[in-house]
Amino acid sequence: MNRKLNWIPNMITLGNLSMGFVSILIASEAVGNGPQSFVLAGFFILLAAICDGLDGMVARALDATSELGADLDSLADLTAFGIAPGYLFYTMILEEYKIDVFGKDDLFPIGMLIAAIFPICAAYRLARFNVAHDPSSFTGLPSPVAGVTIGFLPIFLGKDNMPHWITIPLFVVIAILMVSNVRYGKPQVAIRSKLTPGRGALMLAAALVLLFFIGFERWPWLVYGLICLYIFSGLITFLIHILQDLRVKLD
Repeated sequence: MNRKLNWIPNMITLGNLSMGFVSILIASEAVGNGPQSFVLAGFFILLAAICDGLDGMVARALDATSELGADLDSLADLTAFGIAPGYLFYTMILEEYKIDVFGKDDLFPIGMLIAAIFPICAAYRLARFNVAHDPSSFTGLPSPVAGVTIGFLPIFLGKDNMPHWITIPLFVVIAILMVSNVRYGKPQVAIRSKLTPGRGALMLAAALVLLFFIGFERWPWLVYGLICLYIFSGLITFLIHILQDLRVKLD
């Protein structure tokens, strides 16, 4: 372990946390700046996810992994993929949901309780991961995927085109998937085991060509499509395992 270089991946991890914090600040300014603030806040959650993917790669490449870095990563993930998406969704959708508690104008923002589900589930998932995890797969939806899923909603639907009867259940389902027992693969493990400098350059070139053809304005659709495919892959595998277990019990 190269302790002298620990600061490099740790700085990237702090960049993850900073992107999440900036997302919260931008979302808080959306009242005066309009729906574009929600789009920008979601984009910073994506930047946080990129930092989250880079810090581990850099730590392994430099042989600079550490327990401090692992704990710091969990705190950054909670901020960027738990608190930031929860606050963003609250300001976009849930802020208007209030109930009359004492019969006057004293309204309790019940939307806060729904919004709190996301950071609660993210915190539990990260704590469970730190205690025990399978090196070949994730138990529950990874928090960066969950955070980006919510962060990208304003990009596709817009503040004024979000049907609440779809977005609120989706918000709750994504949060619950983080703490579920649904297994999700680790694509980075398979890629890292087969990746060479030549293959890495080829993959980067292919990604740039693909980005050129789909257009820079349409790239979020590609990202969101891959995220949806990843989420449904875990659910389908989970259902297959349930059906197999039922078949074994019936036989």
